[in-house]
Amino acid sequence: QVQPVESGGGLAQAGGSLRLSCAASGRAFPAYCLGWFRQVPGKEREFVAAISWSGTNTVYADSVKGRFTISRDNAKNTVYMQMNSLKPEDTAVYYCAADQLGSSWIASTARRAGNYHYWGQGTQVTVSS
Repeated sequence: QVQPVESGGGLAQAGGSLRLSCAASGRAFPAYCLGWFRQVPGKEREFVAAISWSGTNTVYADSVKGRFTISRDNAKNTVYMQMNSLKPEDTAVYYCAADQLGSSWIASTARRAGNYHYWGQGTQVTVSS
């Protein structure tokens, strides 16, 4: 099992940058795919980005492609998301999620929140215009 814990949220201006981190306890961290999701009040949780076990494969939501970059450091049990060119519509609570997601990377599987068993508590990102 892993327990994700997010950090790095905060306030940024439009066009600015933030980097989110997700530290996950557990020796089996390299066996887990990691995903970032976000949610605003009254809306469903939305997929943002995901990364495979070794970091070889990634997938992004169209809304963040080219602006956000997900990466991981298995030696530090940490996944990162660098967020550049932030927009007010990026304002949300961002959640880190982990799951083994089977034995082969399937991007559509990694996009679905229901496929992840382990979730962090979330970190607020607010982008002002």
